[in-house]
Amino acid sequence: MEWNPKTELGRKVASGEITDIDKIFADGLKISEPEIVDALLPNLESEIILIGGSGGKGGGIRRTIVRRTTRMHKSGRRYKTSAMVVVGNKDGYVGVGFADGQVSKTRELLEKCSKKAKLNLIPVMRGCGSWECRCGTPHSIPFAVDGKCGSVEVRLMPAPKGIGLCVSDEVKKLISLAGIKDVWCRTKGNTRTRINLIKAVFDALRKLNRFKVPEEYREKAGIRVGRE
Repeated sequence: MEWNPKTELGRKVASGEITDIDKIFADGLKISEPEIVDALLPNLESEIILIGGSGGKGGGIRRTIVRRTTRMHKSGRRYKTSAMVVVGNKDGYVGVGFADGQVSKTRELLEKCSKKAKLNLIPVMRGCGSWECRCGTPHSIPFAVDGKCGSVEVRLMPAPKGIGLCVSDEVKKLISLAGIKDVWCRTKGNTRTRINLIKAVFDALRKLNRFKVPEEYREKAGIRVGRE
């Protein structure tokens, strides 16, 4: 499908003037077209977060890819579905997209979520901040960081190599797409609300970029932002 860019940044990417997405983040430019991410990161992967649920035969909950809500109006019940998608290249870039729409158009809803996730793409600072490891490779995060959304509070902590992702299955989708292989996680609040849980973890990953790290510590801890 041919892409007709509508923004100045999109035209620069389409013409080949900008060939590295790190320059966009370094200059603080806003990505307003998902095609920009498709052009600069062609190996992007996506995962669907199971945010919905329906009653099972044994009384449990069977997780679904969409959440269905109902509102009462004078004309009767009105239904709406929502979904969440995460995208990343497993090399320091990740994004989260949440959207809602009509009940019968699940495929279009997921495509809408993917586009929003690409617009929310961020670089993730990785490193080896665990005192038990100190290997100097970007397999974990450089320091502990907190994230919050609604009642959910999340704290991500560096872990030594080989520990793996000590998080829930849905959070694991987000962190693995960010390129992190080892991490500890501590949560508070109503973590059964997976939408707030994913957003809290994404908020924590975003806050990693707010810290200014000295160059000598960056080399020692093996800190990398994106693909640098």
